[in-house]
Amino acid sequence: MDRERITEVKLTLAGERKEFDCELLTRSEGEVVVIYRMPREVQLEDVLLREGTLSLGYFWQDRPYNVYHWIDQRQNTVALYFNIADNTRITGQTIEWRDLTVDLLITPDGRCRVLDEDELPADIDPVLLDFINRARDDLCREPLSRLDEYDKLTRSLITRE
Repeated sequence: MDRERITEVKLTLAGERKEFDCELLTRSEGEVVVIYRMPREVQLEDVLLREGTLSLGYFWQDRPYNVYHWIDQRQNTVALYFNIADNTRITGQTIEWRDLTVDLLITPDGRCRVLDEDELPADIDPVLLDFINRARDDLCREPLSRLDEYDKLTRSLITRE
C-alpha cells in the first residue's frame, strides 16, 4: 500500500536540523502517527532493533514528548523510546519539533532508562530544565501501563491496515 509521505523535522537545542522522510499512518487534529521500517540492525543500549523492525512515531502538538513504538515482525513490543520535546508543529506535509536532549527507553521488562541527561547544556534555562525534569518524571511513572497503552494503540492501527 502506498502511503502519503510526511517529513519529520527535528531541531536540537544546539541548533542542528535533521529531516526524515516518513510514511503517514494516521492524522487527526493536533496529532500524527508515522511509520518506518528499519532498513538494518540498530543497537540502542541493550535493545537490538533488527532489520525489518517497525517503528511507529507518535507526535502531538500539546504533549511534552513524542514516542517511537518499536515492534518486531510478530507485532510484539521491542521498546518505547520517548523524546522529551517542545514546539511541536504539525502542518500539511511536515512535523517539526524541538528535541530537548533527554530521552527515555522503556522495555517490556518494565525498566525505564533515562538517556542523555549528561548532554544538557550547563547554561540551560532553569524554566526549560524544570519542564524537562517534570516530563521525565511523569514518563517514568508506571512504565508497564505505558507499554500496555502503546501496545493497544499500535495494534489498533496496524490491524486497520
